[in-house]
Order: sequence, then structure tokens, then C-alpha cells
Amino acid sequence: MKQSATVVFESYSVNEGFARLCAAAFLAPFNPTVRELEDVKTAVSEAVTNAIVHGYPDRVGQIEMRLRASDKLVTVEIMDDGVGIDDVEAARRPFFTTCADGTRSGMGFLVMESFMDEVRVVSAPDEGTRVVMKKKLESKP
Repeated sequence: MKQSATVVFESYSVNEGFARLCAAAFLAPFNPTVRELEDVKTAVSEAVTNAIVHGYPDRVGQIEMRLRASDKLVTVEIMDDGVGIDDVEAARRPFFTTCADGTRSGMGFLVMESFMDEVRVVSAPDEGTRVVMKKKLESKP
């Protein structure tokens, strides 16, 4: 069974929950375990929150979420056209944050990596960011 979906939404914080629900609904036909479902939803939350907070720090922009599944492999892409990341490797280090006000822990990428099997980040200043996350499911649809 193969399936794909694309959802585009504005970078309002309330849409983080919307993205989680979309991911959960998309995964339902693939019969994920509760843990797999929660893992994907948590990783989606982190990626979307990063796009909202860091991608568009001073304006509202669009976030695109692409979901693909084939047999046991689920791929989630979160993309924004925001400010981008100057140094992706530095941004992936635990506790690294660009928020000087202390409201962010700098653990977003670590959380994504903890819950997904693979996380790839492509970004450049003023060109936005693309986070690609993959997870293998235990059960078949």
C-alpha cells in the first residue's frame, strides 16, 4: 500500500496541533502501534514548532508538510521558506538555540532524532529549511 498527502498551513502556533492530527490521520490506515504513532506525532510537533519559532521569528509564513508511506516506511517532510539556518551542524547540537530570551531549550532536533529512525536537515540562510524524517513501522497495513 502506498499513500501520500500534502498539507500547507500558516505558521501560527495553533497549527502545530493541526499538523499532529494530520499526521495521525494519515498514518491510521498503516496500523501503527501506539508508540509509533506517538513517536511520529512528537517529531512532527518539534519540526513544525521549529519552523514556526525559528523559520518565521517576525512574520507569518507558510509551512508545508508532506507525508508519504509505502509498506512499512513513513516519510514526513516539514518545509518552510523562512530565514533558514546559518549552521545546520551547530543547530543540531543539544541546547543550541537562537532564542536569546531563554524560552527555548535547544532540544528540537535531538527530540526528532530520538523518535524517528532518520532525520535529515537541509537549510541555507534566507532560503528556508527542509526537515526529512523517516520511520519504519512494525506492522503492515
